[in-house]
Amino acid sequence: MALYKVEICGVNTSKLPLLNNSEKEELFKRILKGDKEARELYIKGNLRLVLSIIQRFSNSNENVDDLFQIGCIGLMKAIDNFDITQNVKFSTYAVPMIIGEIRRYLRDNNSIRVSRSLRDTAYKAIYAKEALLKKNDKEPTVCEIADEIGLSKEDIVFALDAIQSPVSLYEPVYSEGGDTLYIMDQVSDKKNKEENWVEEISLKEALSKLSERERNIIELRFYEGKTQMEVAKEICISQAQVSRLEKSALKSMKNYLVQ
Repeated sequence: MALYKVEICGVNTSKLPLLNNSEKEELFKRILKGDKEARELYIKGNLRLVLSIIQRFSNSNENVDDLFQIGCIGLMKAIDNFDITQNVKFSTYAVPMIIGEIRRYLRDNNSIRVSRSLRDTAYKAIYAKEALLKKNDKEPTVCEIADEIGLSKEDIVFALDAIQSPVSLYEPVYSEGGDTLYIMDQVSDKKNKEENWVEEISLKEALSKLSERERNIIELRFYEGKTQMEVAKEICISQAQVSRLEKSALKSMKNYLVQ
């Protein structure tokens, strides 16, 4: 999703207006009196907020114009429901409204069909989570969310998992100096250890041909099933270096074994 676009939905994002606090207060007083022009100005003055929020969804495959439009719907709902007597900044109130509108759109348009009852359960859980977070100023547990909406924690987890968009293991998460790290590099391998595949090939000699550091990385990664991040912390080098050394070591071992 190209978020560097200057024009989105016919709006030149490089020239979006920015309202100060006094302007916002004055416009909202006019909005409460039914002034449609003031409402339009207030919407335009908060489009930067929508633009910043849709950047959080840069990993989705949705068109940026569509997300911007959905975000604007959330913004308008926030304006129509905002209570100035609550002594809360508009942005504090609007952000979760806009995010929620975008999330609902992405879930309802997901190519993997999820039943309405599951989506409803997931939405209730998300709203409860946001309410508990705001109330207690800390991330609630699954059990706390389950108690809040009167469902079992298993139902909560199942519903939330059902609405998640699938992600490829080959999705890049970091790149440095041409070395790209993928999601699969972040996943611990607890099953494919030595007893499953190392015993089937003669690795002892291949490992002995590696440098001490490369051998240590291979043992930590494939014998102990640690992630690249865990290995990096243990041997005090960057994750990018671990990835590079791991790939080099595996290539050397492969070349040795096919000789």
